[in-house]
Amino acid sequence: MAEIVAYRQLGGPPTRFWGLLALLAIPLALGAVSYFYMEHYGHIVTGMDNQIVWGMPHVFAVFMIVAASGALNVASTASVFGKTAYKPIAPLSALLAVSLLVGGLTVLVLDLGRSDRLIVAMTHFNFTSIFTLNVFLYNGFIIFCVVYLWFMLERRMNRYSKVVGMGAFIWRLMLTTGTGSIFGFLVAREAYDTAILAPMFIVFSFAYGTALFIPLLLATCRWDQQPIADELLARLKNLLGVFVAASLYFVTVYHLTKLYMTQYDDFERFVLLDGGVYTFLFWVGEIALGGILPLILLFRPRTSRRGIVAACALVVIGGLAQMYVTIIGGEAYPQILFPGMIESSSFFDGVVHPYMPSAPEVFLGLGGVALAATIVVVVLRALAVLPARLDQVAGPQV
Repeated sequence: MAEIVAYRQLGGPPTRFWGLLALLAIPLALGAVSYFYMEHYGHIVTGMDNQIVWGMPHVFAVFMIVAASGALNVASTASVFGKTAYKPIAPLSALLAVSLLVGGLTVLVLDLGRSDRLIVAMTHFNFTSIFTLNVFLYNGFIIFCVVYLWFMLERRMNRYSKVVGMGAFIWRLMLTTGTGSIFGFLVAREAYDTAILAPMFIVFSFAYGTALFIPLLLATCRWDQQPIADELLARLKNLLGVFVAASLYFVTVYHLTKLYMTQYDDFERFVLLDGGVYTFLFWVGEIALGGILPLILLFRPRTSRRGIVAACALVVIGGLAQMYVTIIGGEAYPQILFPGMIESSSFFDGVVHPYMPSAPEVFLGLGGVALAATIVVVVLRALAVLPARLDQVAGPQV
């Protein structure tokens, strides 16, 4: 008979709980004010224009959407692959996945410029567009995760959790494939136009989601002064290390693919050598801070818990840098309208377009992060999602 796991709510005095919500209310308020400011005056008050149409809010939004898929790693490992050591923390994994997706989609919607036109997108579908398909993928993922969470927590429904977990696992792969394909299907941009972006985004999601889940787990245990087994942390950090290494591998394959085709030589020189802030963010942010340094911290002997948290923070920083280079750098590089010819016009054709994120854009993105955190905190306080004990680990070593 399968072991029954007892769950608890987030404890602690009410004053500390309300204090945390008050702290999260600050970036939420700043995000709301930023949205109304941009809605009233238009996107001219941001760093965006007709060349850079996806700015800093999209960096936050796409990062959270991709991380939402990866946050389900633990739950999938427990239910789909039968690793019982992860079963107690599987509901927390599903909760984080839903919260990140809601936060990311909120930023995405509020960055449209005319959010009221979302009704048009919800009532008129163009099924030849990847954006329309993603509407169904996002909503389906939320439904799968909510039902999955319910089946894991309700003992009468536990026997169906593996079936729903399998569906959620397949759906999350479809969701991240759809997100990566948004860029992979854009043939007009030199930075995109390659099918490898879909599997690359899947691997990114594994790393980003796990990097966000581990600090959340440690924070909840510290909040209630609950011990957590070192063996469980060791398994999680090893998983993160594998995902980070796989991310570096796919980034290498992506650029080698571009370099193999002569038509992308100028773009590769732009990103790898002459791109200014984009080159800096690629080598320092994405590769060094987000890849190499976390691997050193995760796989060195006797890694401390602070070292694991530091590695997770670096992966998140590297992920944001990667999204910045991919989204904004891909737009800043000029479109090749006439191959083999030099282009020049009053519309900045043929030149690298400048972009500087504005404060409202950053605050809107941080507001989405705060919204995801608020959902997690409120649900943890209201529902018994946290495991009662984590000082023992069951099951074979992964």
